[in-house]
Amino acid sequence: MSMSKIKKNDNVLVITGKDRGKTGKVIVVKNEKAVVQGLNVYKKNVKPSNKYPQGGIVDINAPIKISNLMVVCPGCKKAVRVKSKNTGKDKRRVCVKCSEVVDAVK
Repeated sequence: MSMSKIKKNDNVLVITGKDRGKTGKVIVVKNEKAVVQGLNVYKKNVKPSNKYPQGGIVDINAPIKISNLMVVCPGCKKAVRVKSKNTGKDKRRVCVKCSEVVDAVK
């Protein structure tokens, strides 16, 4: 299992696919895929249930492969690669371009 550079609540940019160039916030990361809020939206037909009493057609956010996403640095506001940096007790993700801390890795 490889450690992902993308975490929940990161602001990311889509670099390939139908939503190329759009940014959004990561909701879930699982199995080398991430669900990004408002991106890669598909229609799904649903039967009436407790959750959807009317049924009908619902929009769902489909997962995107992590290799198609890049983290947006809060400092330089660009899509960048991140590297891990040990600072005493903490291990943090750092922007490669401007060396700003993206956030703490636990």
